[in-house]
Amino acid sequence: MRTRLRLSLVALATAAVTALTAGSAPAAVQARTAASGHLTGTLADGGTWIADVPAGWNGTLLLFSHGFGPLVARDAPTDAVRDELLAQGYALAGSSYDPNGSMWALASAERDQFATLDAVTARIGTPSRTLSVGTSMGGLVNARIARDGAGRVDGALGLCGLVAGGTDLDNYQLDAEYTLARLLLPEQDVKLVRFGSADEAAATAQQLTAAVTAAQATPRGRARIALAAAFLNLPAWAPGRTAPAPTDWAGQQEQQYAWFASGILSFVEGGRYAVEQSVGGDNSWNRGVDYARLLAGSVHAPQVRALYRAAGLDLRADLKALTSGARITADPDAVRTAERTSSAGQGLAVPLLDVHTTADNLVPVEQERRFADRVHAAGRGALLRQAYVERQGHCTFTTAETVAALHALEHRVASGSWAAAGPAALQRSATALGLDGAAYVPYRPATLTVTGSQPYRGVPKSWVQ
Repeated sequence: MRTRLRLSLVALATAAVTALTAGSAPAAVQARTAASGHLTGTLADGGTWIADVPAGWNGTLLLFSHGFGPLVARDAPTDAVRDELLAQGYALAGSSYDPNGSMWALASAERDQFATLDAVTARIGTPSRTLSVGTSMGGLVNARIARDGAGRVDGALGLCGLVAGGTDLDNYQLDAEYTLARLLLPEQDVKLVRFGSADEAAATAQQLTAAVTAAQATPRGRARIALAAAFLNLPAWAPGRTAPAPTDWAGQQEQQYAWFASGILSFVEGGRYAVEQSVGGDNSWNRGVDYARLLAGSVHAPQVRALYRAAGLDLRADLKALTSGARITADPDAVRTAERTSSAGQGLAVPLLDVHTTADNLVPVEQERRFADRVHAAGRGALLRQAYVERQGHCTFTTAETVAALHALEHRVASGSWAAAGPAALQRSATALGLDGAAYVPYRPATLTVTGSQPYRGVPKSWVQ
């Protein structure tokens, strides 16, 4: 069962600024290069690192942080991106993180990435510029590096990053899981937190997925699935489908169901088990949550209300039942550990460009809004820009979109201006590469539907009692 869970996680997880980015390396950089080709090494905690250095290195080193999944060193988001970047002269490096613990390797990832930087530069020489890049969970690692890496990195590029952090993630996922269990399986005791094994997590995923499948057959069931989807921040646009109209409530629900049917709950529950392993307990809670208030803040609230009316179902009664039955509490030490290892909301030290798809099923685009609010509250908003690609799925960027974003970040680092990071400029830059297309669009995410804000200066007792 554990092997199947890991495989499902992998399957689910599965004229630009040319003057600044192209051309052969300056003579001074070439003279410093002690090694090129494919390099490997081992870190103090047993993690491994890899690097790929082209013979014509342009002097820029990209430090790549990989996402949730097997703890294997990677130095680029995809093979196609790696090949294109090497052809443009970039050197690439990345680590596995500590392979001896949880796949939610946030306790070691930032440390191992900086150690990788030291190990690689000892082999190839000092770069003229170092940029951090990260995807998904690695996007959170990347945001932490952008916060802590002054003097080590010059800028950062986040792709589909889990930038709201581990506690926000587990909290909104818990709200959705609890809604499914309470409303679709009211007579069953469904284990939602403090998993003792990957098999327990997989069993919960199977139990909830079967309930969703059965509920989809009735209007009442579909309305309740939509309510859970709203709490999960689940997009209403599924792969291979045309986006439903803004008021096509049934069509939106059908596409949200498609995400559930694709196995998303296996990823959610497996991810929860990994986070709990990493932080030493349950870092999420719902005791004291007012589910009516929570829904009122969701962009999907009109859809939920319409589907409940059509089904002849009492939404107020369901929300009251959810609120009265919410009794899950967090483990205080786990919340504090997650605050220390699995958040990145305290500001930025170097420029960060975050890119997200508009319909991300695993890391909702609304996380970007949550993160931006925190960065601006810390007075570091000038260092952050966010860009959006109109597409369904998690980390489903084209090579052109990724490379154009990197060029825009380089322009910001070199010039101090974000002019190359607007949607129109990114679209022109990506299209000009002549690779595999682009879909950058103007976009502003909705507010993330989540209870409680992850603390940054202490843990209120009411959150964890």
